[in-house]
Amino acid sequence: MVLELSSGTIHLSLAFPDEITDEQLLLSYERLLNEDEKNRWQRFYFAKHRHQYLVTRALIRSTLSHYVDIDPKDWRFSVNEYGKPEIKKGFIDQPIRFNLSHTDGLIICAIVLNNDIGVDCENIQKKHPLSIAEHCFSKQEIHALNQLPEYQQPQRFLEYWTLKEAYIKAKGMGLSLPLDQFSFIIRENRRVEIAFEPCLQDNPQHWQFWQLTPSEHHIAAVSIKSETQMKFQLLMNKVVPFQSGQPLQINAG
Repeated sequence: MVLELSSGTIHLSLAFPDEITDEQLLLSYERLLNEDEKNRWQRFYFAKHRHQYLVTRALIRSTLSHYVDIDPKDWRFSVNEYGKPEIKKGFIDQPIRFNLSHTDGLIICAIVLNNDIGVDCENIQKKHPLSIAEHCFSKQEIHALNQLPEYQQPQRFLEYWTLKEAYIKAKGMGLSLPLDQFSFIIRENRRVEIAFEPCLQDNPQHWQFWQLTPSEHHIAAVSIKSETQMKFQLLMNKVVPFQSGQPLQINAG
């Protein structure tokens, strides 16, 4: 069954790799990999990272096959000049865009039509030294972070971090964008705004952001560019990918 992806809707597929342990299922994931993916997979030193990579590739391949009648193993990908992965140009007619993010215990795949999209997730149980903010955040963000009570600062740090990562991934330019030249403002009602320094020549009105809590151990952010004021609907599902392109389970979230 091919699912419909409508304009103005963002689909998020969440996979929890620690829950995916069935040996036959993992063998089916291995059969989805192309030669380049197999080589990358085998180069990971730690089993945890090999497992994460394998589930990530199975997730994107099977998820895309929800929307286009193509076998998961047949998808072809390329990367732009900054390394952002995308569907190989000319491979399909549909304007499907995607982005991936992973952290300990979670993998997210975001799917949308036409628009540039970025997603990032972090595990809140990991130690994140706040000193990183001095090198990666704007002066406005650093000031806002320091104004918070100390116990709230780790959470706000990760909110800024995931939003920044989601934005630069949507831009498709990676760390070539100076992280201190754009600022996120998180209002009391949780509404997220962005401000740019003139050198970036970007328009805050062209961007929308969401903050998510995919599990009790994770936070995530989604960034999407739309030069017209569209109201996007965010749909989130927990999935276990498998070879035929259909999930073994889907729980609406």
